[in-house]
Amino acid sequence: MAKAKILYTCRDCGGSFPKWAGQCPDCGAWNSLEETVAATAKTASPRFAGYSGDAASLIRPLSEVDARQTRRTPTGLPELDRVLGGGLVTGSVVLIGGDPGIGKSTLLIQALAALSEQMKPLYVSGEESAEQIGLRASRLGLPVERLELLTETCVERILGLAQQHRPDVMVMDSIQTFYSEQLQSAPGAVAQVRESAAQLVRFAKQTGTSLFLVGHVTKEGALAGPRVLEHMVDTVLYFEGEAGSQIRLVRAIKNRFGAVNELGVFAMTDKGLREVSNPSAIFLSRHDEQVAGSAILVTREGTRPLLVEVQALVDQSPLGNPRRVALGLEQNRLAMLLAVLHRHGGIGMYDQDVFLNVVGGVRVTETAADLPVLLAVLSSFRDRPLPEGLAAFGEVGLAGEIRPVPSGEDRVREAAKHGFRRILLPAANKPRQAVKGIEVIPVQRLSQALAVLFEQ
Repeated sequence: MAKAKILYTCRDCGGSFPKWAGQCPDCGAWNSLEETVAATAKTASPRFAGYSGDAASLIRPLSEVDARQTRRTPTGLPELDRVLGGGLVTGSVVLIGGDPGIGKSTLLIQALAALSEQMKPLYVSGEESAEQIGLRASRLGLPVERLELLTETCVERILGLAQQHRPDVMVMDSIQTFYSEQLQSAPGAVAQVRESAAQLVRFAKQTGTSLFLVGHVTKEGALAGPRVLEHMVDTVLYFEGEAGSQIRLVRAIKNRFGAVNELGVFAMTDKGLREVSNPSAIFLSRHDEQVAGSAILVTREGTRPLLVEVQALVDQSPLGNPRRVALGLEQNRLAMLLAVLHRHGGIGMYDQDVFLNVVGGVRVTETAADLPVLLAVLSSFRDRPLPEGLAAFGEVGLAGEIRPVPSGEDRVREAAKHGFRRILLPAANKPRQAVKGIEVIPVQRLSQALAVLFEQ
């Protein structure tokens, strides 16, 4: 078999060159040339293709395509099924990333053990030995009679064995450790990650094998390797969790078979990851007495309304430039909200340090947190607790208006289910019918919300 021709392609402009250089001759970008395999005029189909391609290449009207709902297989972990969109889809490719030691391998071996009762699984490890994986499965008390294991790093050999074995679901742990014989670069290089992932995705699509790829993350928290890796797969999951905390969050960033921004909540125990069916109970701190600087936010992750506690601490600043620190929320938005509070609420924080934290390590990205954030900040600044049994949500505009957010009625019902008696919300989100057990307080302006809660 002839050796594949190697080219070096610029990731910025796409130019290809026969030799590597520090600077791209076309666009002038530095260190942007990456090793790639040159495309040939006619490439033989790989041995694991499994079909001639005639049926897949037909052009047909969309009306003739079978639009029945894709069959899904439950993984045995309801929280994982939630972020996948209801279960595992045949032929889908799922990329899951997270910090080292957060529980990616533990989650996937638990899922494979549960799936082994109805599917033929294969766990491929390029990082750990068979003995290490066996010790983990034994410690977790998993049924491993039908769980098969392969320790290999060459993609071509893995796909050759997989073609003979024909598994229904595969786990590749992790994509940075595998390499293709067509490239000369070391495993983990950008070109190796991209080429290995391309072969694995092609195999999954052509054989109908469900595939999990484990990816490393950089120190900034993004998936390591080329960005094209996230475009090649069907679903991208991020495994999140605070150091020293038992709570683990699985968030769907991309999903071709379900909703994005879905959140699965797990608790790490000595027997592995356990689902948390009622995460609001964990993220809410039940204080013995009312404390200043605490507000309850009704947020929404995907299709699930969620109650979390937002805590603020406002203190006199000894610095010329007061600090603005936000954990779990965007820091720039905190600075903007403080400016709105000064302009439209008449309360300045220009000489105060403001610290903000979302309890439980949850990262809130939606604008519904604006109103609870300002309530928590003002509560701490005045050292006055908010009324007991109060929850809130709503976006705050630069003009001081309280803007509506999606799924307002679902949020109200979630707050009522957890025993909250009052909820502060945008007037446009007021439910058409009263929700039993909770008083709805609609507001249109920030000044109106502050007057309702902090009037003397």
